[in-house]
Amino acid sequence: MNAAIVLGRCRRTVLVFDSGTQRNLVSQGMHNFLTRDDILPSEFLNICYGEIKKYGVEILHKKVTKARKNKEDIFAVTDEEGIIYYSKKMLIATGLVDTLPDVPGLKEMYGKSVHHCPYCDGWEAKDKRLGVYAKNKDGSELAISLKTWSNQVTLYTDGGRKIKPGQKVELEKNNIQVKSNGINKLEGTDGYLKKILFENGEEDTCDALFFVNGFEQQCALVDVFGCELSKKGVVITDKSQQTNTQGLYVAGDSDKDVQLVVMAAAEGAKAGVFINKELQKESIEHPPKQE
Repeated sequence: MNAAIVLGRCRRTVLVFDSGTQRNLVSQGMHNFLTRDDILPSEFLNICYGEIKKYGVEILHKKVTKARKNKEDIFAVTDEEGIIYYSKKMLIATGLVDTLPDVPGLKEMYGKSVHHCPYCDGWEAKDKRLGVYAKNKDGSELAISLKTWSNQVTLYTDGGRKIKPGQKVELEKNNIQVKSNGINKLEGTDGYLKKILFENGEEDTCDALFFVNGFEQQCALVDVFGCELSKKGVVITDKSQQTNTQGLYVAGDSDKDVQLVVMAAAEGAKAGVFINKELQKESIEHPPKQE
């Protein structure tokens, strides 16, 4: 959206595909974005739509199913209805999708009392009884981080990965208990967690659960174009947000480790500026032929 408004104001022809599957749509409020704190993601998007349309940007609420770059360095994308669109430059801003732990009851609580980002939802869980779910991942860093918001933090491994000696020492120093019992389900009301029930019949009171379970690219386009990925699975870009494919840019959670809406917006604005500069340069090098 931010790239679109920059390019729209540069009088470029811009087409935005929005399939309506944003990562944070289940969130009860968007945070860390000045002037928009606590706004619902859907409300934020509606404001964006209205603003970018002022500059002639077209929005299609469709999914792109195919994409390629032809010999003339033109991008061709196909939507779900089989319609093909062409462009000189392309920006992928589809973000990531979280891999939710396979625990009964968790999906219904995601976005209300189950979260992945303490910077996004830690304040709302301050001074509550917090849990960290990390079955086959290292949850110690997140557990220690959550001590910023609450003194009551427990790490749950659900019968999975054992804690390394060094991690155990750090957790003990921070008064973080580790429970390795297998988890049967999460119990709560209207999406708000109350208890963690274990397979052995025991239970723990818990108000909010943060998880470490990985993520993946929401869209396969980065694979289609052979984008280079980091060890964490995000796209590697240069200072202009361009990938290793000329003319292809990526912005947002897809390419960085600080995954905040305000960061995604900043990257989109930067990508828009550099895309416009590239188009300016190309128009000078290859001016349109006179009739």
